[in-house]
Amino acid sequence: MNAMTTLAPSPRIAAAALRAFASQLLQTAGLAADRAGDVADILVAADLMGHDTHGLNLLPAYLEHLGNGTMAATGEPEVVADRPATLTWDGRQLPGQWLVLRALDAAIPRARIHGTATVAIRNAHHIGSLSAYLQRATDQGLVMLLHSSAPGGGSVAPFGGSTGLFSPSPMSMGCPTEGLPILVDISTSITTNNMVVRLQKQGRRLPRPWLLDGQGRPTDDPAVIGAGGTLMPLGGEDAGHKGYGLALMVEALTAGLVDRGRHQPGFRFNNTVFLQILDPQAFGGLPGLRAQMERIAEACRTNPPRPGGQPVRLPGEAAQKLAAQQERDGVVLAPGILDALRPWAEKFAVSVPGC
Repeated sequence: MNAMTTLAPSPRIAAAALRAFASQLLQTAGLAADRAGDVADILVAADLMGHDTHGLNLLPAYLEHLGNGTMAATGEPEVVADRPATLTWDGRQLPGQWLVLRALDAAIPRARIHGTATVAIRNAHHIGSLSAYLQRATDQGLVMLLHSSAPGGGSVAPFGGSTGLFSPSPMSMGCPTEGLPILVDISTSITTNNMVVRLQKQGRRLPRPWLLDGQGRPTDDPAVIGAGGTLMPLGGEDAGHKGYGLALMVEALTAGLVDRGRHQPGFRFNNTVFLQILDPQAFGGLPGLRAQMERIAEACRTNPPRPGGQPVRLPGEAAQKLAAQQERDGVVLAPGILDALRPWAEKFAVSVPGC
């Protein structure tokens, strides 16, 4: 392993300044202002929530892909199928954040009519952090499911195996309560590719043996990923069959429904997407949903913690509180993110915020 690299975090930078900075870079790279704004909004939303592996950390790769054509700058998604409560698009490698937000715009009015609506997308560029989208639905009193997979990625071995097959294939759910919404966003792998890459660059190891080396042996060394190693499914050595099952479920709802799977080699940043909106008014009503979920949320919060442990939190609770604080006081970016963006800022003559 390399010696540990110590990098300082950024100073606090206004969220609006980061959005403008990211949008300017993307526009200079070829995106229209509205599309660049959507991508920038979702990336910065991830940083606000502390999901910094999926925030502006991704922007250098996106800019590179706009330059080499692996992210399409112009065009519209192709409608593959369209029924009253379902819609399927071919995203044609257009920006994933823009596509998901347009899918949300399409799904919500259909769900208001039919009680539910689903949009499935194949051939989207990378969509970033799933949790960054969920409050756009919960703020409107809706339940949202959002799952994605990457047919061109194969860094996760099936439980019991030792060769990469799946992508980390995250799944998420946003649900209103009477207070903060519940925001669930989990990978079906025990950790993520971006986290492993970051730890390797920093000369650090994982907290636990969450990886398999090229011979299928558990390890905490991130270097094995570049040498035939794989990520374990969620649950690891003891309960990885559960993460494996969830990965198959996400495959069915994304790659299966859109007919774009792992037997069709493709670009690693190509995503397949499943987005579903549920309108509680078509079921037991929004007041009932909020009341029921608030009761269970309170029961979780007041559940006695383990000896020496922290109080129980709801999924997404800490991220939402951090986002509100950073929106007010400024965002602290993870070490190295601004440094990776400086060459692009110089190339495109865009000022780096906070400098």
